[in-house]
Amino acid sequence: MYTLLTGACGGLGGAFARLLARRGQALFLTGRSEERLASLADALHAEFPGLPVLRFACDLADSAQRAALFAFADGQGVRFSRLIYVAGIDTQKAFEAYSEEKLVMQTRVNLEGAVSLAHGVLMRRSEQTVCELLAVGSMSASAPMPYFALYSATKKALEQFWIALRSEWKGRAKVTVVLPGGIPTREDIKQNIAAHGWFGRVSALPPQTVAERALRAVAKNRRSVVIGFWNKLLHALMHLVPLSCRLAVIAKIWSKTQKDAF
Repeated sequence: MYTLLTGACGGLGGAFARLLARRGQALFLTGRSEERLASLADALHAEFPGLPVLRFACDLADSAQRAALFAFADGQGVRFSRLIYVAGIDTQKAFEAYSEEKLVMQTRVNLEGAVSLAHGVLMRRSEQTVCELLAVGSMSASAPMPYFALYSATKKALEQFWIALRSEWKGRAKVTVVLPGGIPTREDIKQNIAAHGWFGRVSALPPQTVAERALRAVAKNRRSVVIGFWNKLLHALMHLVPLSCRLAVIAKIWSKTQKDAF
C-alpha cells in the first residue's frame, strides 16, 4: 500500500517523504521535475534500503498528465492507503498583473489537481483499509486576501471540498486539511516572512514540524487543523474583527510584496 505524495520536489514534500520513509511507508512521489524526483528517490533508497519508492513526474494542472500518472500506477499494480496533497502555487500580486495562463494554472494546481487525485486515490484504495486524505491548505484561507486573492480563494475552496468529502467518506477514510502559516522552504518565502516582521517570524514553522503535526492530525482524523500557536491565535482573533477592517489591513500589508511562484 502506497502513499501518493504530491509536491515531492519541494521542501515540505521532502519532509513528508522522509518522515514516512522512517515509518517504512511505501512512497509514490510526484512533482514537476523528474531530476529532483530522481534525486529524492535516490536519497531515500540510500538512507532506507529496500524501501519501495515509485516516482512519476507530472504537471498537476494537466488532466492528461494526471491520467498518465494513474495509468502508470495501475500498470505497477499500485493500491493507495494515503494521499498527501502538498502541491500548490502561491503567486502574490495584483489581479490585473496575472496572465490568463497563470490564472488557469494556479486554479488547476491548487484545487482541480487535489480533487482529481483524491478521486483517483479513493478509487484505488484497498477495501480493507481506512484510507487517509491529507491536504495542505493555508492560513490564507481564513479570510479573503487582496493581492493574494486567487491563492486564498483556491485554498478556501480546497478546505471546503475536503471537509465535505470527510462527511461523505465517514468510516471509510480519514480526511484532514491542515492550515499552516509561512513555511520557509524557498528564498522568496523567507523574504516574505521577514517582510511581515515579528509576527511573520513567530508564525512561520519549519517544514519538518508542519509535516509531523499534519501526519498526527490525519492519524487522529481531525477535520481542520491550524498549525502553530500564533496561527491559532490569529485565526481566532480574525473572526472578532469586522471584515472591512480585515480587508483594509491585509491589502495594506500584502500590496507591498509581489512575487511569481512559477
